[in-house]
Amino acid sequence: MDIPINIISENSSSERRITPSWTISQLKAKLEPVTGIPTQSQSLILEAGGQSLITITSKDEDNTRLEEFPLQRYCNINVKDLRPATIRPNYTDLSNVPKFEITPDQYEQKTDSVLAWKKANKLGRFNPSATEIQDKTLQALEKEIKEREIKVGYRCRIDGEDIKRGVIMYIGEVEEIPNSAGKWIGIKLDEPIGKNDGSLSGKRYWGKEGDSKSGIFVRPQRVEVGDFPILDDLDDNMQEI
Repeated sequence: MDIPINIISENSSSERRITPSWTISQLKAKLEPVTGIPTQSQSLILEAGGQSLITITSKDEDNTRLEEFPLQRYCNINVKDLRPATIRPNYTDLSNVPKFEITPDQYEQKTDSVLAWKKANKLGRFNPSATEIQDKTLQALEKEIKEREIKVGYRCRIDGEDIKRGVIMYIGEVEEIPNSAGKWIGIKLDEPIGKNDGSLSGKRYWGKEGDSKSGIFVRPQRVEVGDFPILDDLDDNMQEI
């Protein structure tokens, strides 16, 4: 059975499904197009729950399977680049990338653009009923927040998954998310399996710089408030002895 795992590198972060029967070499080959790091330059560090960091390595990586390591759902595999910093590609510096630029007025005049197509078909903000539709959406979000008793400081879980338990840290608009009218729920998860550290595009909603990636913003319909204490891995293990 495949296991969902967070793959984290210097230039990327994504959730992937890993098959435990893969060998270490197979995993590295699959991670190369994801991280941009050649297989021979990858160092894989497993971060699972409260356990110590484990290096996924072997003298015979072509025949050592991942099932020999304590993989857990939504644990982290940090992919470090062993190449010297001077020869690593810089994927974030766009200063030398050729760009096509156009002013807003020039774009407005084009007849073969997405904007022109939306105007012709009366879609989005060009829909005569757009304001009414947006108002209903905002009202529905407010209703969800009230009915689900979502409040800052309350414990909750997301999508009914116990692995995604946490504390509600923020309720409100999030301008950094494109096309995101209406309130979002900012949650600090108990485990570092989120999408951010409580900040988005330089704006901090909670926490401080350097915090783990345990933050996530979701719509209220995905949030379930209740008595969801922090899971104790030790207690779970003791019950299985």
